[in-house]
Amino acid sequence: MKLYVLVPKITGRLHYAFDLVLGRLLGLEYELVSDAERYASVEGARFTYGRDRVADEPGLNAVPLLFERKIEEQELPSIAFEGTRALFPVFGKGNLMPFDVFAASFYLVSRYEEYLPHVRDKYGRFQAESTWMFEVGMLQKPLVNIWAKKLGERLLDVYPELQMKSKSFQFVPTYDVDAAWAYKGKGIFRTVGAFFKNLSAGDFKEIKERHKVLRGRKRDPFDTFDYQFRLQKEFNIRPLYFILCGDYDTNDKNISIRNEKFKALIKRIGDYADVGIHPSFSSYLDSEKLKMEIDRLAGVLNREVTKSRQHFLRMNIPVSYQKLIELDITDDYTMGFASQAGFRAGIADAFPFYDLENDTVTELMVHPFALMDGTMRDYLNLDANESLDLAKHLVDEVRAIKGTFVYLTHNETLSGEKRWEGWPEMYRKLLEYAAQ
Repeated sequence: MKLYVLVPKITGRLHYAFDLVLGRLLGLEYELVSDAERYASVEGARFTYGRDRVADEPGLNAVPLLFERKIEEQELPSIAFEGTRALFPVFGKGNLMPFDVFAASFYLVSRYEEYLPHVRDKYGRFQAESTWMFEVGMLQKPLVNIWAKKLGERLLDVYPELQMKSKSFQFVPTYDVDAAWAYKGKGIFRTVGAFFKNLSAGDFKEIKERHKVLRGRKRDPFDTFDYQFRLQKEFNIRPLYFILCGDYDTNDKNISIRNEKFKALIKRIGDYADVGIHPSFSSYLDSEKLKMEIDRLAGVLNREVTKSRQHFLRMNIPVSYQKLIELDITDDYTMGFASQAGFRAGIADAFPFYDLENDTVTELMVHPFALMDGTMRDYLNLDANESLDLAKHLVDEVRAIKGTFVYLTHNETLSGEKRWEGWPEMYRKLLEYAAQ
Protein backbone atom coordinates (compact mmCIF):
# COMPACT_ATOMS: atom_id res chain seq x y z
CA MET A 1 0.00 0.00 0.00
CA LYS A 2 1.27 3.45 -0.92
CA LEU A 3 1.27 6.30 1.58
CA TYR A 4 0.19 9.73 0.32
CA VAL A 5 1.14 12.87 2.23
CA LEU A 6 -0.58 16.20 1.62
CA VAL A 7 1.86 19.08 2.12
CA PRO A 8 1.59 22.87 1.58
CA LYS A 9 4.49 22.85 -0.91
CA ILE A 10 7.39 20.58 -1.80
CA THR A 11 10.79 22.08 -0.97
CA GLY A 12 14.24 20.55 -1.12
CA ARG A 13 14.41 20.32 2.66
CA LEU A 14 10.97 18.78 2.94
CA HIS A 15 11.63 16.21 0.23
CA TYR A 16 14.92 15.23 1.90
CA ALA A 17 13.40 14.89 5.37
CA PHE A 18 10.51 12.73 4.18
CA ASP A 19 12.82 10.57 2.07
CA LEU A 20 15.06 10.07 5.10
CA VAL A 21 12.33 9.16 7.58
CA LEU A 22 9.70 7.46 5.44
CA GLY A 23 11.92 6.12 2.67
CA ARG A 24 15.34 5.24 4.08
CA LEU A 25 14.47 4.43 7.69
CA LEU A 26 10.97 2.97 7.35
CA GLY A 27 11.18 1.69 3.78
CA LEU A 28 7.72 2.94 2.91
CA GLU A 29 6.45 3.60 -0.58
CA TYR A 30 5.15 7.14 -0.35
CA GLU A 31 4.31 10.21 -2.42
CA LEU A 32 4.22 13.87 -1.49
CA VAL A 33 1.19 15.72 -2.88
CA SER A 34 0.69 19.48 -2.79
CA ASP A 35 -2.56 19.55 -4.82
CA ALA A 36 -5.52 19.12 -2.46
CA GLU A 37 -7.87 18.04 -5.27
CA ARG A 38 -5.50 15.30 -6.42
CA TYR A 39 -4.98 14.21 -2.82
CA ALA A 40 -8.75 13.86 -2.39
CA SER A 41 -8.90 11.54 -5.41
CA VAL A 42 -6.16 9.07 -4.45
CA GLU A 43 -6.84 5.84 -2.63
CA GLY A 44 -4.65 4.33 0.02
CA ALA A 45 -3.05 5.38 3.27
CA ARG A 46 -3.02 9.16 3.75
CA PHE A 47 -2.08 11.90 6.17
CA THR A 48 -1.58 15.65 6.05
CA TYR A 49 1.52 17.56 7.05
CA GLY A 50 1.29 21.24 7.86
CA ARG A 51 -2.11 21.67 6.23
CA ASP A 52 -5.71 21.68 7.32
CA ARG A 53 -6.65 18.23 8.52
CA VAL A 54 -8.93 16.10 6.36
CA ALA A 55 -11.75 14.67 8.46
CA ASP A 56 -11.05 11.30 10.08
CA GLU A 57 -7.48 11.21 8.75
CA PRO A 58 -4.27 11.48 10.76
CA GLY A 59 -2.05 14.50 10.34
CA LEU A 60 0.93 16.34 11.74
CA ASN A 61 1.26 20.04 12.35
CA ALA A 62 4.49 21.55 11.03
CA VAL A 63 7.05 24.12 12.18
CA PRO A 64 8.47 26.47 9.48
CA LEU A 65 11.96 24.88 9.17
CA LEU A 66 11.35 22.68 6.12
CA PHE A 67 9.68 25.49 4.21
CA GLU A 68 12.59 27.91 4.66
CA ARG A 69 15.78 28.41 2.64
CA LYS A 70 17.71 30.65 5.01
CA ILE A 71 20.04 29.47 7.75
CA GLU A 72 19.47 31.25 11.04
CA GLU A 73 19.31 30.67 14.77
CA GLN A 74 16.36 28.46 15.63
CA GLU A 75 14.37 28.39 18.81
CA LEU A 76 14.75 24.83 20.10
CA PRO A 77 11.81 23.99 22.34
CA SER A 78 11.71 20.35 23.31
CA ILE A 79 9.48 17.88 25.10
CA ALA A 80 9.87 14.52 26.77
CA PHE A 81 8.91 11.74 24.37
CA GLU A 82 8.95 8.06 25.34
CA GLY A 83 12.34 8.04 27.01
CA THR A 84 13.89 10.71 24.77
CA ARG A 85 13.76 14.45 24.25
CA ALA A 86 12.18 15.67 21.03
CA LEU A 87 12.56 18.98 19.17
CA PHE A 88 9.80 21.21 17.83
CA PRO A 89 6.67 20.19 19.78
CA VAL A 90 3.34 20.70 18.00
CA PHE A 91 -0.07 21.04 19.54
CA GLY A 92 -3.62 20.20 18.64
CA LYS A 93 -5.77 17.10 18.36
CA GLY A 94 -5.09 14.31 15.89
CA ASN A 95 -1.33 14.73 15.53
CA LEU A 96 0.46 11.48 14.70
CA MET A 97 3.33 12.64 16.92
CA PRO A 98 3.52 15.36 19.60
CA PHE A 99 6.39 17.02 17.71
CA ASP A 100 7.39 17.72 14.11
CA VAL A 101 9.43 14.56 13.58
CA PHE A 102 10.44 15.55 10.03
CA ALA A 103 11.79 18.99 10.96
CA ALA A 104 13.48 17.61 14.07
CA SER A 105 15.18 14.84 12.08
CA PHE A 106 16.28 17.31 9.42
CA TYR A 107 17.76 19.67 12.01
CA LEU A 108 19.93 16.91 13.46
CA VAL A 109 20.95 15.06 10.30
CA SER A 110 21.70 18.19 8.24
CA ARG A 111 23.93 19.38 11.12
CA TYR A 112 22.08 22.68 10.98
CA GLU A 113 23.69 23.91 14.20
CA GLU A 114 27.17 23.50 12.70
CA TYR A 115 26.38 26.19 10.12
CA LEU A 116 25.65 28.69 12.88
CA PRO A 117 28.32 30.70 14.76
CA HIS A 118 30.07 28.50 17.31
CA VAL A 119 33.30 28.16 19.27
CA ARG A 120 35.75 25.58 17.88
CA ASP A 121 38.29 23.55 19.83
CA LYS A 122 42.07 23.88 19.42
CA TYR A 123 41.98 21.74 16.26
CA GLY A 124 39.24 23.82 14.65
CA ARG A 125 36.51 21.25 15.34
CA PHE A 126 32.88 21.73 16.26
CA GLN A 127 32.57 20.60 19.87
CA ALA A 128 30.27 17.85 21.07
CA GLU A 129 29.41 19.91 24.11
CA SER A 130 27.90 22.59 21.84
CA THR A 131 25.20 20.30 20.46
CA TRP A 132 21.56 20.40 21.47
CA MET A 133 21.73 16.63 21.98
CA PHE A 134 24.53 16.94 24.55
CA GLU A 135 22.75 19.76 26.36
CA VAL A 136 19.62 17.63 26.87
CA GLY A 137 21.55 14.42 27.64
CA MET A 138 20.58 12.64 24.42
CA LEU A 139 23.93 12.38 22.57
CA GLN A 140 24.09 8.63 23.23
CA LYS A 141 20.65 8.01 21.72
CA PRO A 142 20.12 7.51 17.96
CA LEU A 143 17.17 9.87 18.20
CA VAL A 144 16.24 10.00 14.53
CA ASN A 145 16.04 6.20 14.33
CA ILE A 146 14.00 6.03 17.53
CA TRP A 147 11.60 8.73 16.36
CA ALA A 148 11.18 7.10 12.95
CA LYS A 149 10.43 3.76 14.58
CA LYS A 150 7.74 5.33 16.77
CA LEU A 151 6.21 7.10 13.77
CA GLY A 152 6.13 3.80 11.88
CA GLU A 153 4.32 2.11 14.73
CA ARG A 154 1.67 4.85 14.82
CA LEU A 155 1.16 4.72 11.06
CA LEU A 156 0.69 0.95 11.28
CA ASP A 157 -1.92 1.43 13.99
CA VAL A 158 -3.94 3.50 11.52
CA TYR A 159 -3.02 1.63 8.32
CA PRO A 160 -2.09 -1.99 9.13
CA GLU A 161 -1.69 -2.76 5.41
CA LEU A 162 1.41 -0.56 5.09
CA GLN A 163 4.55 -2.50 4.21
CA MET A 164 7.74 -1.44 5.94
CA LYS A 165 11.17 -2.80 5.15
CA SER A 166 12.84 -5.28 7.46
CA LYS A 167 16.17 -4.01 8.79
CA SER A 168 18.94 -5.81 10.64
CA PHE A 169 21.62 -4.64 13.05
CA GLN A 170 25.09 -4.25 11.56
CA PHE A 171 28.47 -3.78 13.22
CA VAL A 172 31.19 -2.16 11.10
CA PRO A 173 34.74 -2.09 12.53
CA THR A 174 37.01 0.59 11.09
CA TYR A 175 40.73 1.31 11.57
CA ASP A 176 42.63 4.56 11.24
CA VAL A 177 46.27 3.89 10.40
CA ASP A 178 47.92 7.07 11.65
CA ALA A 179 51.26 5.33 12.12
CA ALA A 180 51.73 1.83 10.77
CA TRP A 181 54.79 1.22 12.97
CA ALA A 182 56.11 2.78 16.15
CA TYR A 183 59.80 2.38 15.28
CA LYS A 184 60.22 0.72 11.89
CA GLY A 185 60.32 2.55 8.58
CA LYS A 186 60.92 6.00 10.07
CA GLY A 187 64.12 6.74 8.19
CA ILE A 188 67.53 7.63 9.58
CA PHE A 189 66.79 11.24 10.53
CA ARG A 190 63.58 10.53 12.43
CA THR A 191 65.14 7.50 14.14
CA VAL A 192 68.26 9.35 15.25
CA GLY A 193 66.19 12.34 16.34
CA ALA A 194 63.98 10.09 18.46
CA PHE A 195 67.05 8.46 20.00
CA PHE A 196 68.51 11.77 21.17
CA LYS A 197 65.10 12.93 22.40
CA ASN A 198 64.79 9.80 24.55
CA LEU A 199 68.40 10.17 25.69
CA SER A 200 67.90 13.75 26.84
CA ALA A 201 64.77 12.67 28.72
CA GLY A 202 66.58 9.73 30.31
CA ASP A 203 64.08 7.31 28.80
CA PHE A 204 66.41 4.32 28.46
CA LYS A 205 63.51 1.86 28.39
CA GLU A 206 62.26 3.44 25.16
CA ILE A 207 65.77 3.37 23.68
CA LYS A 208 66.09 -0.31 24.50
CA GLU A 209 62.64 -1.05 23.04
CA ARG A 210 63.44 0.74 19.78
CA HIS A 211 66.78 -1.07 19.52
CA LYS A 212 65.12 -4.49 19.93
CA VAL A 213 62.55 -3.76 17.24
CA LEU A 214 65.03 -2.35 14.76
CA ARG A 215 67.35 -5.35 15.29
CA GLY A 216 64.46 -7.73 14.61
CA ARG A 217 64.39 -9.20 18.12
CA LYS A 218 60.88 -7.92 18.88
CA ARG A 219 57.76 -7.15 16.88
CA ASP A 220 57.00 -3.47 16.45
CA PRO A 221 54.23 -2.67 18.98
CA PHE A 222 52.05 -0.93 16.38
CA ASP A 223 52.29 -3.91 14.02
CA THR A 224 49.04 -5.56 15.08
CA PHE A 225 47.80 -6.30 11.58
CA ASP A 226 48.10 -10.10 11.81
CA TYR A 227 45.91 -9.98 14.94
CA GLN A 228 43.36 -7.86 13.09
CA PHE A 229 43.29 -10.27 10.15
CA ARG A 230 42.73 -13.23 12.50
CA LEU A 231 39.80 -11.43 14.14
CA GLN A 232 38.34 -10.65 10.74
CA LYS A 233 38.45 -14.33 9.81
CA GLU A 234 37.13 -15.52 13.17
CA PHE A 235 34.15 -13.13 13.22
CA ASN A 236 33.58 -13.07 9.47
CA ILE A 237 33.83 -9.30 9.25
CA ARG A 238 35.17 -7.05 6.52
CA PRO A 239 36.38 -3.82 8.11
CA LEU A 240 37.35 -0.50 6.61
CA TYR A 241 40.87 0.95 6.83
CA PHE A 242 41.78 4.60 6.44
CA ILE A 243 45.43 5.19 5.57
CA LEU A 244 47.31 8.43 6.25
CA CYS A 245 49.37 9.26 3.15
CA GLY A 246 50.33 12.87 3.87
CA ASP A 247 53.83 14.29 4.15
CA TYR A 248 55.50 14.24 7.56
CA ASP A 249 54.37 17.12 9.76
CA THR A 250 53.70 17.98 13.40
CA ASN A 251 50.37 16.10 13.43
CA ASP A 252 51.01 13.75 10.50
CA LYS A 253 53.58 11.13 11.46
CA ASN A 254 52.89 8.03 9.40
CA ILE A 255 55.49 6.16 7.40
CA SER A 256 56.48 7.73 4.10
CA ILE A 257 54.32 6.51 1.23
CA ARG A 258 57.58 5.96 -0.68
CA ASN A 259 58.60 3.24 1.77
CA GLU A 260 58.32 -0.09 -0.09
CA LYS A 261 57.41 -2.08 3.03
CA PHE A 262 54.64 0.38 3.83
CA LYS A 263 53.34 0.05 0.27
CA ALA A 264 53.39 -3.74 0.65
CA LEU A 265 51.41 -3.43 3.90
CA ILE A 266 48.78 -1.24 2.24
CA LYS A 267 48.39 -3.74 -0.59
CA ARG A 268 48.08 -6.57 1.92
CA ILE A 269 45.40 -4.68 3.85
CA GLY A 270 43.60 -4.14 0.56
CA ASP A 271 43.37 -7.92 0.14
CA TYR A 272 41.51 -8.27 3.44
CA ALA A 273 39.44 -5.10 3.63
CA ASP A 274 38.16 -1.98 1.94
CA VAL A 275 40.64 0.90 2.07
CA GLY A 276 39.99 4.64 2.12
CA ILE A 277 42.03 7.80 2.48
CA HIS A 278 42.78 9.38 5.86
CA PRO A 279 43.26 13.01 4.78
CA SER A 280 46.14 14.52 6.71
CA PHE A 281 45.86 17.22 9.36
CA SER A 282 47.70 19.61 7.06
CA SER A 283 45.37 18.91 4.09
CA TYR A 284 42.46 20.47 5.99
CA LEU A 285 40.55 22.56 3.44
CA ASP A 286 43.49 22.27 1.00
CA SER A 287 42.11 20.69 -2.18
CA GLU A 288 45.46 20.30 -3.94
CA LYS A 289 47.09 18.54 -1.02
CA LEU A 290 44.03 16.35 -0.51
CA LYS A 291 44.03 15.33 -4.18
CA MET A 292 47.72 14.46 -3.97
CA GLU A 293 47.11 12.18 -0.99
CA ILE A 294 44.16 10.44 -2.64
CA ASP A 295 46.24 9.90 -5.80
CA ARG A 296 49.08 8.45 -3.74
CA LEU A 297 46.84 5.85 -2.13
CA ALA A 298 45.09 5.03 -5.41
CA GLY A 299 48.50 4.51 -7.03
CA VAL A 300 49.55 2.00 -4.38
CA LEU A 301 46.27 0.10 -4.45
CA ASN A 302 45.96 0.38 -8.21
CA ARG A 303 42.28 1.19 -7.88
CA GLU A 304 40.02 4.17 -7.31
CA VAL A 305 39.74 5.55 -3.77
CA THR A 306 36.20 6.65 -2.89
CA LYS A 307 36.06 6.48 0.93
CA SER A 308 37.54 8.85 3.49
CA ARG A 309 37.81 9.81 7.15
CA GLN A 310 39.53 12.99 8.25
CA HIS A 311 42.65 12.75 10.44
CA PHE A 312 41.93 14.11 13.94
CA LEU A 313 38.27 14.11 12.79
CA ARG A 314 39.06 17.61 11.56
CA MET A 315 36.02 18.70 9.59
CA ASN A 316 34.31 21.95 8.66
CA ILE A 317 30.75 21.54 7.44
CA PRO A 318 29.96 22.11 4.61
CA VAL A 319 33.38 22.99 3.13
CA SER A 320 35.10 19.69 3.94
CA TYR A 321 32.33 17.69 2.32
CA GLN A 322 32.20 19.99 -0.68
CA LYS A 323 35.91 19.39 -1.32
CA LEU A 324 35.49 15.62 -1.00
CA ILE A 325 32.66 15.68 -3.52
CA GLU A 326 34.84 17.65 -5.95
CA LEU A 327 37.44 14.87 -5.72
CA ASP A 328 34.93 12.05 -6.35
CA ILE A 329 34.79 10.74 -2.79
CA THR A 330 31.44 9.00 -2.43
CA ASP A 331 31.48 7.89 1.23
CA ASP A 332 32.79 9.65 4.34
CA TYR A 333 33.17 8.23 7.86
CA THR A 334 34.16 11.35 9.84
CA MET A 335 30.73 12.04 11.37
CA GLY A 336 31.41 11.60 15.06
CA PHE A 337 33.05 13.36 17.99
CA ALA A 338 36.49 12.93 19.54
CA SER A 339 35.54 14.15 23.01
CA GLN A 340 32.24 12.34 23.50
CA ALA A 341 30.67 9.01 22.59
CA GLY A 342 27.41 8.98 20.70
CA PHE A 343 25.65 10.11 17.57
CA ARG A 344 26.79 13.46 16.16
CA ALA A 345 23.95 13.53 13.62
CA GLY A 346 21.45 11.78 15.89
CA ILE A 347 21.31 8.76 13.59
CA ALA A 348 22.83 5.28 13.37
CA ASP A 349 22.51 4.73 9.63
CA ALA A 350 24.20 6.14 6.55
CA PHE A 351 22.54 9.13 4.90
CA PRO A 352 23.21 11.45 1.95
CA PHE A 353 24.77 14.78 2.88
CA TYR A 354 22.39 17.72 2.56
CA ASP A 355 24.31 20.88 1.69
CA LEU A 356 22.40 23.61 3.50
CA GLU A 357 24.60 26.30 2.00
CA ASN A 358 23.44 25.36 -1.51
CA ASP A 359 20.10 23.97 -0.33
CA THR A 360 20.52 20.67 -2.12
CA VAL A 361 21.00 16.97 -1.45
CA THR A 362 24.33 15.55 -2.64
CA GLU A 363 25.65 12.17 -3.73
CA LEU A 364 28.04 11.95 -0.76
CA MET A 365 26.97 9.26 1.71
CA VAL A 366 27.78 10.04 5.34
CA HIS A 367 28.46 7.05 7.63
CA PRO A 368 28.35 8.21 11.27
CA PHE A 369 30.45 6.37 13.84
CA ALA A 370 29.29 5.94 17.41
CA LEU A 371 32.50 5.39 19.34
CA MET A 372 36.28 5.79 19.12
CA ASP A 373 38.97 4.17 21.23
CA GLY A 374 40.69 7.51 21.91
CA THR A 375 37.43 9.03 23.14
CA MET A 376 37.18 6.47 25.90
CA ARG A 377 40.87 6.37 26.83
CA ASP A 378 41.98 9.97 26.38
CA TYR A 379 38.88 12.14 26.78
CA LEU A 380 36.67 10.16 29.16
CA ASN A 381 39.60 8.54 31.03
CA LEU A 382 38.04 5.08 31.02
CA ASP A 383 40.00 1.87 31.40
CA ALA A 384 39.48 -1.13 29.13
CA ASN A 385 36.69 -2.66 31.24
CA GLU A 386 34.80 0.61 31.65
CA SER A 387 35.16 1.23 27.93
CA LEU A 388 33.70 -2.17 27.13
CA ASP A 389 30.66 -1.35 29.26
CA LEU A 390 30.14 1.92 27.40
CA ALA A 391 30.59 0.21 24.04
CA LYS A 392 28.04 -2.48 24.95
CA HIS A 393 25.56 0.19 26.00
CA LEU A 394 25.85 1.93 22.64
CA VAL A 395 25.65 -1.37 20.76
CA ASP A 396 22.41 -2.10 22.62
CA GLU A 397 21.03 1.30 21.60
CA VAL A 398 21.78 0.64 17.94
CA ARG A 399 20.64 -2.98 18.04
CA ALA A 400 17.26 -1.88 19.43
CA ILE A 401 16.55 0.20 16.32
CA LYS A 402 18.31 -2.26 13.97
CA GLY A 403 20.79 0.36 12.87
CA THR A 404 24.46 0.32 11.92
CA PHE A 405 27.13 0.62 14.60
CA VAL A 406 30.43 1.96 13.26
CA TYR A 407 33.39 1.59 15.64
CA LEU A 408 36.67 3.48 15.22
CA THR A 409 39.92 2.01 16.49
CA HIS A 410 43.63 2.18 15.65
CA ASN A 411 46.33 -0.43 15.06
CA GLU A 412 48.26 1.15 17.94
CA THR A 413 45.41 0.43 20.37
CA LEU A 414 45.65 -3.30 19.76
CA SER A 415 49.29 -3.41 20.88
CA GLY A 416 48.13 -3.83 24.47
CA GLU A 417 51.21 -1.92 25.61
CA LYS A 418 51.64 1.13 27.81
CA ARG A 419 48.41 3.17 27.84
CA TRP A 420 46.60 0.44 25.84
CA GLU A 421 46.99 -2.38 28.34
CA GLY A 422 43.92 -4.65 28.19
CA TRP A 423 42.56 -3.14 24.98
CA PRO A 424 43.15 -6.09 22.62
CA GLU A 425 40.99 -8.20 24.93
CA MET A 426 38.42 -5.40 25.18
CA TYR A 427 38.16 -5.23 21.39
CA ARG A 428 37.74 -8.97 21.01
CA LYS A 429 34.99 -9.01 23.64
CA LEU A 430 33.24 -6.18 21.82
CA LEU A 431 33.31 -8.15 18.58
CA GLU A 432 31.87 -11.16 20.41
CA TYR A 433 29.11 -9.03 21.94
CA ALA A 434 28.22 -7.42 18.62
CA ALA A 435 28.07 -10.83 16.93
CA GLN A 436 25.48 -12.20 19.38
